Amino acid sequence: MQYTINLPGHQFYPRRSRVGLAGTQRRFAVVCVETTLGSRLPPRERRDGSKTKKTVVTTLTRLLRYLTLLLAVFATVPGALAAEPSVAMDPAGRLEVTDPYLEMHTGPGRGYPVFFVVTRGQGVWITLRHTDWYKVVNDHGIEGWVERSQLDTTLTAAGVQKPFRDLMLDDYLHRTVQLGAAWGEFKSEPLLKIWTSYRMSETLSLEATLGQVQGVFSGTTIWHLNIISEPWSDQRISPFFGLGMGKFNNLPNQSLVGALPTKAQLANATVGVRYYLTDRFMLRADYSMYTAFVSDQRSLEYRAASAGVSFFF
Repeated sequence: MQYTINLPGHQFYPRRSRVGLAGTQRRFAVVCVETTLGSRLPPRERRDGSKTKKTVVTTLTRLLRYLTLLLAVFATVPGALAAEPSVAMDPAGRLEVTDPYLEMHTGPGRGYPVFFVVTRGQGVWITLRHTDWYKVVNDHGIEGWVERSQLDTTLTAAGVQKPFRDLMLDDYLHRTVQLGAAWGEFKSEPLLKIWTSYRMSETLSLEATLGQVQGVFSGTTIWHLNIISEPWSDQRISPFFGLGMGKFNNLPNQSLVGALPTKAQLANATVGVRYYLTDRFMLRADYSMYTAFVSDQRSLEYRAASAGVSFFF
């Protein structure tokens, strides 16, 4: 058997010896004590171990204090930066409150409580819109939602009343993606088409269109990809024109004897006009000329006109 005895500041190592007794061997441990701590520390520290412990505790306490102070500083910096947003805000976008007060809600709706009031003479900036509610930030960095009717009487930095319709046009001017549908005629036959476009710059867009023509004797499917140029895209009434390529697929009715399906490459040119209606909706009318290259020696030409509505975001 082995016996190990542990005492503070000491380590004990067992030694084994063998003693023969009555033809058998028994094991017993002789305990040797070695004062390892005393052999490693200087004589002064060996006599006073409590002093070393106090020094370690004091150092740790100071480190904790410094860490707490740094955390407090970092927690205060974001609040200080948010308390002065007027430095980063454009002075030209500041709206001055002329009513006795302007109520700020916690959310975009009357069901949200009023948590702050902006008094007359103070300024706000519009940062976001949701239907008829606008998210604003005041001179001191406090953000909240304000109803549209309370912004009608605000003044711009020039001291004139800002037409509220100009605020609604901001989304129109920064539109990126459009989705739309239209109804029209394709060579005197009914046409239904849908399209989507992505605005690459202020005047250029990439537009994809899918159309279905249901005629008396056949049905036609067309799709094409166009580059759209819109020189006056910042105007409420904005003309445009475009060029593109695509596919033409004509499928005759089964009642026609000997008629074969037609698949061809398609080129088109289009001109039209957009009108910003309200909120995020626009009206659109266009006129297109299509050329289907049936073979190397033969091509078919079609005319189409349509009108519809689109939604942008």
